[in-house]
Amino acid sequence: MNEIKPKNVAVIVAHPDDETLWVGGTILSHPTWNCFIVSVCRGNDTERAPKFYEALKILNAKGTMGTLDDSPDQKPLDIKIVEQVILDLLPAKNYHLIISHNPSGEYTRHIRHEEVSKAVIKLWYNKKITTDKLWTVAYKDGKREYYPRPEKDAAIYRTLTKRTWKRKYSIITETYGFEKNSWEAKTTPKDEAFRQFTNSFTAVKWLNNGGVYL
Repeated sequence: MNEIKPKNVAVIVAHPDDETLWVGGTILSHPTWNCFIVSVCRGNDTERAPKFYEALKILNAKGTMGTLDDSPDQKPLDIKIVEQVILDLLPAKNYHLIISHNPSGEYTRHIRHEEVSKAVIKLWYNKKITTDKLWTVAYKDGKREYYPRPEKDAAIYRTLTKRTWKRKYSIITETYGFEKNSWEAKTTPKDEAFRQFTNSFTAVKWLNNGGVYL
C-alpha cells in the first residue's frame, strides 16, 4: 500500500462516532495525515457534539459538524441539500484522499449514511470537490444477521494492531461513552476495509449500478 505519505485527507460521515467506527484505526495509523473530519448531523446535539471534538483530539484531526435532520423516522433528504451542507462544511475543495460511507451503508439500514456517500460521489463527479482517490467504507451485515463485517474483496483491507484497535475502542466506549454491551462497542471493527476509486466516472457508474463493484 502506498498511502503512507503525508496527505490532505477529508473524512465525510453522517454522525459523530462514524469516523471512529469505520475509519478510526486507519486515521490513527497515519499520524502524518492532515485530516479534516466532517459530520453532517448532530452539530446541535449538546451531548454528542462535544464528544466528537474530544474524539478529534485523539485522532489528531480537525473537523466540524452540520445540523442535518437526524430524527428517528429518517425521512429522505433532497440530495442537493446534503451536497450543499458538505460543501459549506469543508474548508477546502481539493484533497489527496476523501473517505466516506458506502452508498448502501455499512449496515441495514441508515438513510443518512447512504445519502452522504451518494452526495460525495456526485460532488466529485460534478467537479465541485476534487480528490486523487475516493475510499468508500466496505462493510455489510447480512441484512442484520450479524454485526457489520469488512468485505474481504475490498481494494484496501487493513487488520488493525491490538494497540490501535484498543485506542479506537476506547474512543467509542470512553470518549463517546457507549456501554461495552452496546451495538457500537460490539460492532467496533478490528479490520477496516474500503473500496477505492481513482476517477469519478467509475465511482458514479458504480453508484448507478447499485453499488455492485465492477
